Amino acid sequence: MKSSASKIKMTSFDDLFGSTDETVCSVDTAKTIQDIEISKLSTFANHPFKVLDDQKMEETKESIAKYGVLVPIIARPKEDGTFEIIAGHRRKRACELLKLPTIPTIVRDLDDEESTIVMVDSNIQRENLLFSEKAYAYKMKLEAIKKQGKRTDLTSAQVVPKLTAREQVAKDAGVNRMEITRYIRLTELITDLLNMTDERKIAFNTAVELSYLSHDEQAMLLKKIKDLAVIPSMAQATKLKKYSAEGSLNEAVADAILSETSEKLTRYFPKSYSKEQMEDIITDLLQKWHDEQN
Repeated sequence: MKSSASKIKMTSFDDLFGSTDETVCSVDTAKTIQDIEISKLSTFANHPFKVLDDQKMEETKESIAKYGVLVPIIARPKEDGTFEIIAGHRRKRACELLKLPTIPTIVRDLDDEESTIVMVDSNIQRENLLFSEKAYAYKMKLEAIKKQGKRTDLTSAQVVPKLTAREQVAKDAGVNRMEITRYIRLTELITDLLNMTDERKIAFNTAVELSYLSHDEQAMLLKKIKDLAVIPSMAQATKLKKYSAEGSLNEAVADAILSETSEKLTRYFPKSYSKEQMEDIITDLLQKWHDEQN
């Protein structure tokens, strides 16, 4: 794929294309927007954002059916004559469901790093993103900025020193550097534990602590969670992390730590409450606390 890095001063979404409304209003539609066959559009490699056929998709379909695609998608050309979507996966899916043959597309010849940054920036501010979506999006953008910093064909304005790449991701997302670090830690979780975090069965802060366990230790913990029908608390996750760092975390230690749950919880809940009900309430409270802190 040909790089256009030397022609671009900045790599943020707004600097490359302007805001969404600005793009639609200012582009010369006869020259910059093409009607691309949907069959020639492919998903961005390792796209971290889920495209679901849910209620929001139904709303998007209804809007497109009534008004058409008001905001063109963004794609880059591939060597085989097809195109890779950079922004607009949900719009493309809605058009597929409506059986539309083409979709208005802004085509830009961007390299891998520029495309990744635009892809993340055009999605990261959406509401109700899953923890896993943010985690992998932040990680992809961080790696893209680091690679740009190592390149020699970029102008000085583009170079982001390796030590400040994380700060750049945080600034663009409107969060602090530590928040980016904590989200990216979630990418170290095995799939089942990450899914439990997305489902809010495991609180965010607890999941971050568990991410420091090795994958084998996480698999062992997952089995314990299922066998004992418990959800680790923040305090228990911190203990598990400590024993893991010392190299002494095993099934016996995990059993001892997780067994604390039922012994302590029963002091604060009516006897009629099941263990699952108590765990659900505490997990919800922890999640609400985390949301309030952010």
